[in-house]
Amino acid sequence: MTRRVEIVEVGPRDGLQNEATLVSTQDKVAFIRRAVDAGARRIEVASFVHPKLVPQMADAEDVVRELGIIDGLTRIGLTLNKRGAMRALDTGVEQLGAVCVASDAFGLRNQNATSDQTVETANQIIRLAQAEGRTAQVTISTAFGCPFEGEVPEARVLDMVRRLLVSEPEEIALADTIGVGVPSQVSRLVSKTVALAGKTPVRVHFHNTRNTAVANVWAAVEAGAVTVDASIGGIGGCPFAPAATGNVATEDVLYMLGRSGVDHGLDLDKTIETARWLETVLGKSVPSMLAKAGGFP
Repeated sequence: MTRRVEIVEVGPRDGLQNEATLVSTQDKVAFIRRAVDAGARRIEVASFVHPKLVPQMADAEDVVRELGIIDGLTRIGLTLNKRGAMRALDTGVEQLGAVCVASDAFGLRNQNATSDQTVETANQIIRLAQAEGRTAQVTISTAFGCPFEGEVPEARVLDMVRRLLVSEPEEIALADTIGVGVPSQVSRLVSKTVALAGKTPVRVHFHNTRNTAVANVWAAVEAGAVTVDASIGGIGGCPFAPAATGNVATEDVLYMLGRSGVDHGLDLDKTIETARWLETVLGKSVPSMLAKAGGFP
């Protein structure tokens, strides 16, 4: 098991995208800057999708422009197609995040494409970023289960990994988009993905819909994942996933990893402070446990 785990902060994108209350561009930039101050060095700053589909991300270009370049920070722009990738590249973000889907039913609802078509598009986005001198990574969503098809075969996910490796992404992520995964399942799939990916790092992305996300993070790290997506406050969820209740909370993950002797490079107290600040922005409490209980000792 790795003793060093990188945290990718996804709150400004995956966290805010499912919030009904529109957050101002200024507050989004303040959110990102707070995460940087807490030690985050890779942050999903926005997604470049059609504003009618995800209204919360309608100001993606404005967020990146007002944020500007921050020394040591990799700004990630999530993209679902070539049009979105071109928008993201035009803003100057350092990295693109492509997404493909392990389920045809979810892919058709989320990206209007089959699973195979999303793999082809993801490979195009990766190559496009590389041609522009940027980096790109890819996430396989619904890797642990689909709300419409149910169980997703491991063999399908691993076949997608093989086809994505051809484009040499910076990393490949497995996402529990609807929060149905359990540690034993995570351990098996992550172990097989790590073995298949070779030198390509494996990242994981968990939602806490059924209260298994923190346990799944630990199972993934033990199985060889080296990067973990997390959202300050535990906010968020996929707009296309029924009953989504939030991402795994960054501060909850930091506490679990830190107390277990795994280095993550972030400041837990500042992260908790940001989660509590976020409550004032959203006008409601956030799902995370550490935002309520605080750290220990």
